[in-house]
Parts: sequence; structure tokens; C-alpha cells
Amino acid sequence: MNRPGAAGGERGRRIVGPVVALGVLAVLFAALGQWQVRRLAWKEALIAHVEAGLRAAPAPLDAIPGGGLGPWEYRRIALSGRYDPRGAVLVTGTSTLGSGYWAMAPLAMADGRTVYVNRGFVPLGSRPDAVRAALPAGTVAVVGLLRLNEPGGTALRANRPAEARWYSRDVAAIAGHHAIHAERRFFIDAQAETPHRPGGPVPGLTVIAFPNSHLAYALTWFALAVLSAGGATVLWRRRP
Repeated sequence: MNRPGAAGGERGRRIVGPVVALGVLAVLFAALGQWQVRRLAWKEALIAHVEAGLRAAPAPLDAIPGGGLGPWEYRRIALSGRYDPRGAVLVTGTSTLGSGYWAMAPLAMADGRTVYVNRGFVPLGSRPDAVRAALPAGTVAVVGLLRLNEPGGTALRANRPAEARWYSRDVAAIAGHHAIHAERRFFIDAQAETPHRPGGPVPGLTVIAFPNSHLAYALTWFALAVLSAGGATVLWRRRP
């Protein structure tokens, strides 16, 4: 026959496991909440940085530093030159207009430098030769956003230069494949191209809206941490 004290001790020991598990979950949820708070600060800084760059007057190409380009991403840049059709390619992509391609072409400037420009979006069915042939023949002026090189392809598809299949705007690989001596750290996402041919690539479709749900995620994790800690406390107080 079990004694009452022994039975109570057994129940108490059975409670220890759930209490410890809830305590561990409380710590884990609190850590995830803190991580989301840090992500919130990062996202708000990114949004402020992009908005400031969009408001600023276009900077000349000479202003871009030779070192780190992080602070310059999404800054407006102004440049002019002539497109070199030898290095023009289509890169698979999507935009607010649907699925299609980004029309990338190297812009050769009077000082000898060459920078790739994402001229804009063209629909599915566009042929590289046709887009290349329709490049403006004279000098064009471009205002656009500085974007960092996108090496290697996407998470699902690697670039296949030999087949002219490009899935990311890897200007380093594109320039190398076409033997174009161009800037390989960045390209320019065109917002405006002068003169602009009607029916040509549609510029100005860069995604500059960044979803920011980190505060909601942080509050959710902190609420779960409080609930877990509360559950552990209730169980501990009810132990025999």
C-alpha cells in the first residue's frame, strides 16, 4: 500500500520534467523575440537608407568609392555613354508586369569606363538578338539605382553562360563571358533613359518596398515566452 507522502513525491517528480521544458521554451522564445527586435532595427535602418538615397540628387559615377559599396546601394547615379551590343543579354526575372527578362547592356563612357545597365523589363518571348538590335545607337543618359552584383544565379538555378541562360544579374560573369572590360562590383538599375525608345525595355521597376513585420513577430515570441514561463510557474506551485 502506497503511503500518501510517497505518492505526493512521485507526482512532484513527474511535474519537474514539464516545468523544465516550459522554462527552456520560455528562454528560447525570449531569445527569438530579441532577435526579431534586432532585425526590426536593421530593417528600419535599411528603409531609412533607401529612402534617403531616393531623395538625394543623382551622384556622378566618380563619386562611387573604390572600396565597400554597402552604403551606396540604392543610391541614384547619373551616367552617359554608348551601349555596346556585344555584351547585351537577357536575365530571367519577374516584375509588376509579370514574368519576363531584365535587359542588361554595357554602357561605354567617354573616359573609357564601362558599366552594366539594367535597361528595364521585357516580356516573355523577347529574343536577345532583337533586343540587342534595338539598342540606341547614339549617346544615352541614364539615371538609376546602384545595385550590387548578383553572383552565381538563384537558389534553384545556376547561370549557364554557354547556353545564354542567365538567372541573376551577375555582371562579373556576364562581362567575363563576353570579354567586356566592365565594372564587376555593381550595375545600375535604370529609372530613366534618355532618349527612350517607345516599346523598349520598361525602366523604373526596381523593388524598393521592404516588408517589415518584425515587430509583430517579436511580440508573438515574447507572448509565447510569457505564456511558457507562466505555465511553468503554475505547475511548480501546484506540486504536492
